[in-house]
Amino acid sequence: MKPSIGIGFRKPLGDWLLQSSSAVTHLEITAEHFFGGGEDFLQTLSKKYDLFVHGLGLSLGTPGPLCKTTLRQFASVAQAAEAKWVSEHVAFSRTSDVDLGHLNPVPRTKESLSCLVDHAIEVSQYCGKPIVLENITSSLDPGGTIEETDFLNQLCENANCGLLLDATNLFINSKNLDYDPVAWLHRIDAHRIKQLHVVGYSEHNGVFHDHHSKPIQADLMELIKSIIDYADVEAITLERDDRLDETHEIDGELERLSKVVRKHSNSHSNDN
Repeated sequence: MKPSIGIGFRKPLGDWLLQSSSAVTHLEITAEHFFGGGEDFLQTLSKKYDLFVHGLGLSLGTPGPLCKTTLRQFASVAQAAEAKWVSEHVAFSRTSDVDLGHLNPVPRTKESLSCLVDHAIEVSQYCGKPIVLENITSSLDPGGTIEETDFLNQLCENANCGLLLDATNLFINSKNLDYDPVAWLHRIDAHRIKQLHVVGYSEHNGVFHDHHSKPIQADLMELIKSIIDYADVEAITLERDDRLDETHEIDGELERLSKVVRKHSNSHSNDN
């Protein structure tokens, strides 16, 4: 299977995406960006691109019921976009009464696993869409009784969902927490990896970060190649939140990803 190449939609990119960008075949819509409206524009985008809807605030890792208001708004965006699938994070972003404002890792316990599974199933059923779940970055290991790769495998199996593998997050965690990202990758069930996120990383004083602003570095691109050699990824999504006016550079990044995909597809055709 040849992965689709796309980008996370941001409003400053709207005109550019509607007028050009032949390398893009899908867009990832951040649900919260459309909670205030914009359904007509989503329908316009859906006529040119496949759309996926990505959430930031459902907080699947928080015990207890999901916020019904957020869930209804999320589902409304998914329906307006005619989303192929929806996605959220393996994380929590709020407690029972406080919005923390950022993604936090869950401890890898049976209780956390059960909470995530139940919430992922609820979101998928409420939206009427398949769901994929994304690994996050963390400067510390939250610990637990289950290895991270086993935790993700069990989560996908029990929730009958896919994995949105953020290659940059994997790379950053492997650097900051000192492990081999390819060895980690090969402990993940390959058939669960449905979508990739990627953007270049930042490094300061030996600590790696993801600010969604840098071009993809060569060592990160090698990890992407390892992933698409290992799994039949359906979509690769470039994430970009800064310097959005530099569409020439963004086009170049998308073309680099397209070349990797074409080379991968050609080599596998030759193998067959």
